[in-house]
Amino acid sequence: MQEYHYKEALAAEIFQYISKATEELQLKSYVIGGFVRDFMLQRGAAKDIDVVTIGSGIDLAEMVAKLLPNRPKVQVFKTYGTAMLRYQDIEVEFVGARKESYSKETRNPKVSEGTLEEDQNRRDFTINALALSLNKEDFGLLLDPFNGIYDLENKIIRTPLDPDITYSDDPLRMLRAIRFASQLNFDIEEASLNAITKNAARIDIITCERIVVELNKILESPKPSIGFLVLKETGLLKILLPELIDLKGVEEVEGQKHKDNFYHTLEVVDNISKNTDNVWLRWAALLHDIGKAPTKKFNKKIGWTFHAHEFVGSKMVYKLFKRLKMPLNNKMKFVQKLVLLSSRPIVLASEVTDAAVRRLVFDAGDDINSLMTLCEADITTKNPKKFKRYHSNFELVRSKIKEVEERDRVRNFQPPISGEEIIKAFNLKPCREIGQIKEAIKEAILEGQIPNEHKASYDFMLEKGKELGL
Repeated sequence: MQEYHYKEALAAEIFQYISKATEELQLKSYVIGGFVRDFMLQRGAAKDIDVVTIGSGIDLAEMVAKLLPNRPKVQVFKTYGTAMLRYQDIEVEFVGARKESYSKETRNPKVSEGTLEEDQNRRDFTINALALSLNKEDFGLLLDPFNGIYDLENKIIRTPLDPDITYSDDPLRMLRAIRFASQLNFDIEEASLNAITKNAARIDIITCERIVVELNKILESPKPSIGFLVLKETGLLKILLPELIDLKGVEEVEGQKHKDNFYHTLEVVDNISKNTDNVWLRWAALLHDIGKAPTKKFNKKIGWTFHAHEFVGSKMVYKLFKRLKMPLNNKMKFVQKLVLLSSRPIVLASEVTDAAVRRLVFDAGDDINSLMTLCEADITTKNPKKFKRYHSNFELVRSKIKEVEERDRVRNFQPPISGEEIIKAFNLKPCREIGQIKEAIKEAILEGQIPNEHKASYDFMLEKGKELGL
């Protein structure tokens, strides 16, 4: 077997210290996994480094810390036999080589000390089993027992051992395979793909938190549809996000069809991913049409309808986030809001009035730009003239938003007249008329009847008070 050395991969100063510590402790150490993979793919300098040693990873970490000039603190995780330290902007994790055995009930293996070969055997994919020696006698030597370099060059995701066992033992690896395929634009080899399909139901033993981490990484890919199509193909999507599967398919009644909202959704997600790295905005794109499945109806006069799908979809967002144990906080509310408002700019684009724009800005608040980005991504027509016209209309909407916002200042609207002023002006005690007057002032401003100013609002308040007999 030909030997390949990659000393240039180990140019960072930290590797010299690890090599020296390895020699002092008379151990054998290797950098393994993502760092090596990303170096071979020229994906830029890694900030996370995994080091495996034949012996105690904790002892090695502590020796490295002693040798480093800044004497960094070592975090020790005795339960897992690992340790971690930070040097400059690099995080290094140390672990002793190990072998693993699994039971059907859990993805957490029984662990015992092992050789480098046994440690590479337990790795999820051949491209993550690549190791570079940190030992003085063969520093930079590549150890590639499963021909991971070939898989990197040919863009293949493959498991080192039998994929059926690999995925059954740790079903999270199924999502990791799909995530890497999506991130790197690689293909999952056929045996692996079949094994994922066979073991899809085993995903139930994985915690929601771990699943969501992988779903987020798929969504953060340059082209998320790659991952979501594989999720669909393997049956995992039906288990994890059945709301999306429900969008799939085209029905025809009396010669009238509707578009396949599943594939449309994936186009929207890919479109928005060109313009934002915000994973929650990408979630909004993924879920913007989920209300269409439960609201789909056929009307003989107008064809297929999806009335109130935005409202229904926004309610479904909460249930989906709760089921997956995702954060039920402002992140969820942001996704809900964008799903709820997702059709408003589209309707507005056909007739851009000041009043409609004021209401849109009022309702969207600081999320107005995100909403417009979502709506622009929602244009998936293949007709060039329509595509150009729709985008031109949205440019008009954006321009009108800017104009109205500069003039009327309705974003994060605060009433120019307070409840205290209304009470004082009419010598009132707390009553429903106070709320009626405040609401009337807000409506008058949004409709453009009065400017968003104190004096105009005060005069309007006096008139409204007369109407109410105050």
